[in-house]
Formats: sequence, C-alpha cells, structure tokens
Amino acid sequence: MQYMELYQKSTLPGGLRVVTSTMPHTYSVCISIFIGAGSRYEDRENAGISHFIEHLCFKGTKRRATAKEVCEAIEEVGGILNGGTDRELTVYWCKVARPHYAQALDVLVDMLRESKFDPVEVEKERQVIIEELNAVMDSPHQRVDTLIDELVWPDQPLGRDVAGTKESVSAISRPAMLDYMAQQYAPGNTVISVTGNISHEEVVDSIERCLTGWPPSTPRTWYPAQDGRKGPRLRVEFRKTEQAHLCLSVPGVSLVHRDRFAVDLLNVILGECMSSRLFLEIREKLGLAYDIQSYVSHYLDSGALTVYAGVDPKRAGETVAAVLTELRRIRDEQIPDTELTKAKELSKGRLLLRMEDTRSVAGWLGGQELLMGQILTVDEVVRKVDALQSEDLSRAAQNMLGTEKLNLAVVGPFRSQKRFERLLKL
Repeated sequence: MQYMELYQKSTLPGGLRVVTSTMPHTYSVCISIFIGAGSRYEDRENAGISHFIEHLCFKGTKRRATAKEVCEAIEEVGGILNGGTDRELTVYWCKVARPHYAQALDVLVDMLRESKFDPVEVEKERQVIIEELNAVMDSPHQRVDTLIDELVWPDQPLGRDVAGTKESVSAISRPAMLDYMAQQYAPGNTVISVTGNISHEEVVDSIERCLTGWPPSTPRTWYPAQDGRKGPRLRVEFRKTEQAHLCLSVPGVSLVHRDRFAVDLLNVILGECMSSRLFLEIREKLGLAYDIQSYVSHYLDSGALTVYAGVDPKRAGETVAAVLTELRRIRDEQIPDTELTKAKELSKGRLLLRMEDTRSVAGWLGGQELLMGQILTVDEVVRKVDALQSEDLSRAAQNMLGTEKLNLAVVGPFRSQKRFERLLKL
C-alpha cells in the first residue's frame, strides 16, 4: 500500500532546494522555509542569535512596516503564520487556504529578505526574549529540561538553551545579527517545502519569481557533539516546590544511525503512551506520578533518550529507582512479540495520522532535506519499522543503557544530592 504520493524536488540556481507534495484532497497549502541556522551554529558569545533573528523577522519589513501589518496580511485571509528555532534549523511557515498561496509566499519571502531590524524593535525584542528565559527559570518543569541537556552535552551548543542566556542575549548587537543572517540565510542553505493542492511546477515558478537575486554565501557549519564522559552525571537544583521534577537521560543515536528506528520503538514501549511500561508501572501500579513519559531526540551526530516525571519530593528516590528498574528490564529482557507488534502499529499509526495535515507533510519533507540531503518517504519508514526484530531493539538498548551513561537532573526542595547518587546504577 502506498501511503503518500511521492514528493518532487528541484534545485534552483544558487542552490535553493524546493520540495513539494501534491495533496489534491486538501483545501489548504502550507509553505515551510527551512534554514540551516540554530543554536548548534553559535559560539558562547552569540548564543541565542538564531532565535533572536527569527523573532525579529516578524517585526516589520520595508513593505509591511509593523508586526501588526505582517500578521494581518495572513490573518485577514484566515491563515496561520509562525516560526521556530531549534538546534539545527530555523523554520518559518504559513498555512492558508489554497486561493491565498501567492500572498502567503509573498509575506514569507518579504520577512526573510526585507525585514528592517529596526533598532527600536531590536531592543524591545531583546527584553521579550529575556522574559522568555525568565519564564523558563520560573517553571521547574521547563528548567529540568534545560538542566538535563546541560548534563548530556556539557559546555557545548547542544547543551545550551536555544534562546541563549540572559548575558548573551543582552550583548548581541544588531550588526552581528545582520552579519550572521547574511551568512546563514543563503539560497544554498535553505529548503522551501510546499504541500497541498498545488503542482510542483507552479511552486517552482512562483519561487523563482520571488527570490531572484538572492546573493549566495558560505554558511558556517555546526559544532560537533563532544562527550568525554567518565561516569554518571547528576545535578540537583533547589527549588521550594510542591513537586520534584526529574529527568533521567542516556545518550542516544543520530538521525542517520542504523538503530534510529529501533530506539524510536524502544521509546514507544518505554514511555510514549498511556499503555507504555513506565505509565503502567509508575502511575497506574505504584501511583508515584501524574505525569510520566519518555521521549527521544535525534540530531545530526548525537541523540538522547530521556524520561521525565513530576512526583512528590518524598517519593523522588523511589521514582528514580522504579524508572531504573524499567530501563534494566528493557535492556536485559527480550521484548515479547506482542509488545513489539503493538509498538510498531502505534508508531506507524501516529506517523500516518500526521500525514493528513499539509503542515506535517511540509515539515516531514523540508526537515529531512535540509538536515540529511535526502528524504525518506512514509512508505520507506513503514518498511523499516516493519523489518525490526526484538534482537534489533535489544542491541540498541544494550548499547545505550549503562551506569556510566546515566544523567539525572532534579529540580525540587532538596539541599543535597546524596540521596540520588547511590541510585545511579544500571
């Protein structure tokens, strides 16, 4: 069975890549512009510059002088305009009804090529981002998420908040942003992904008209991940909270690693859903946590498998011990065929449900093309998942799960980390 029509790809002069998938049953069109700019490209002094630039591209252009005019150009036709910065890419996207495709493309191109970076807006947005960082510090749930990244990838871009630090954001200058943007926001470092009831030919023609004269550049490359670990890592941050927030993590695998999909299935079995092992054991059986889940991260040369739980501080140690027991089980015991089959069907089903949405398909195509230079179709991924055996999952688990690879971050009312130190064994 073919789940999604094959995509089409064109490379324009200057290296700009255009990928499309025609979805004739839809009423919407989604345009997503992916750029190789993110926190992995930044040194410590400029940490957060990619995120800062993304914010400012919404604050006014030569033709649309204010943030209000930029947003209204899309919202007046019922569309959605947004963006996001991650470690390895920045994306700007717009979803509109099919008749408004040309207007949506015009707005996005205008933002990328003609944003004013008005000095007044730069200073206003600097304070907005500092408040964004303050909000993370005031949220124990979010704070523990940043702490675990610092443990897994210490003293390097992968371990830093994508938004930077208050110190770095306070110091980033407007000229530094314009220089960085001129270097990274280049046609050879960009992928435009368009999905919906529109032909590849129309998309390519319209993009060629809108982006003539875009000057090329040589973008900087990302900083590779460093490990150098000598044993388990632990960090406890005192907060006077009603709950303890825990993240237990191990290094995972990259986007292109042979065990990528095996690790994804391990995560499904471990803690991605309400019938997962962690949910059934930690919440349903032991009653230790309301929120318990696991998730995976895959980057170009690294990754992580992480478990999060919010628990009564008095039972934090018990919860860590119970999570470690489940990690040992998944490493040391073969996955039953029934559980493996359920995980495969859940994984495939969630993927297929996402592919009904033009934005999800645009993200699927554009993100892969930018990061890996190739695109796995849904059918190819389904075949890879179906081919996995319990031995593949066991191999991946045994490679990842060991005492020396453990990382534990805790935010809660603890003055000492001794109670957790003795638990960190697999």
